[in-house]
Amino acid sequence: MKPPCVVVVQYILPALRVAIARELIETYGFRKVEAAKKMDMTPAAVTQYLKRIRGSMASDLIGRSRKVMEAVSDISRDIAMGEGSTDALLMKMCRACRTARDEGLLCELHKEAMPSLRKMETCTCLWDTTC
Repeated sequence: MKPPCVVVVQYILPALRVAIARELIETYGFRKVEAAKKMDMTPAAVTQYLKRIRGSMASDLIGRSRKVMEAVSDISRDIAMGEGSTDALLMKMCRACRTARDEGLLCELHKEAMPSLRKMETCTCLWDTTC
């Protein structure tokens, strides 16, 4: 069994990191090393995100959501401008994830990971509002 939080960690968070790293580099002109430092990751991790070795499974999925991508842009802008505390940035990441969940994006991945969920009328991803 895979609870929704497992799907978030495996797919949604890496896809958000892909989008943020890409925006820092393409929009704000950061080098990979700078983006990695600002995102508290290694340069190798950023390279893997940019090459879609990590985070590729849900990147297109979150890219379809205007609200999620607005959150990504907001986070990227704050990182690039050096605004917002670490806590504030983490809270924005949580909101972006929550948005993906509220819009049913997580349900698509969850049903793929657990085919037995396809028979259910209501997606379990929407049940828990605390994550």
